[in-house]
Amino acid sequence: MSGIDTVLRTLHDDERDLEQDLLAAAERHRAEHEFHHVATDVARWSREHATRLAALGRDLSGPREHPSPGALAALREKASQALGRRPETGLLLLHDLRDLHLAAVRNSLHWEMLAQAAQATRERNLLELVSACHPQTLRQMRWTNTMIKVLSPQLLVSA
Repeated sequence: MSGIDTVLRTLHDDERDLEQDLLAAAERHRAEHEFHHVATDVARWSREHATRLAALGRDLSGPREHPSPGALAALREKASQALGRRPETGLLLLHDLRDLHLAAVRNSLHWEMLAQAAQATRERNLLELVSACHPQTLRQMRWTNTMIKVLSPQLLVSA
């Protein structure tokens, strides 16, 4: 397996993880409507990235199946409603945003490494993939960073 294949596999797995983490955080913070909806939207980008990486045909597994909503999802929703906008929930949101931001940064670094390798090897299909996906990862990073900047003062002072 080449170094490029190793980065592809790592990025594929990390994009799938980021999608799941975004969706889980969106469920945990259902009461924060803006966060919930944007997190759900940007999770789709990570799912698309993983699908497109798998389509390269380099022995990567396909996209994860979404579990059907069950008892755990219902329990999360009830917990989210019960917690509402309590100070502890705000700190949890900041914790989640930090973790999501760091995951997006890690993915961005992998996209950058792939871009450099694609240029060096003149792999047009890989360069096109990076050009299509990396800007969305950068937007995920900017969104999490902006949310941290906006929410930190209020949530940290009130906690």
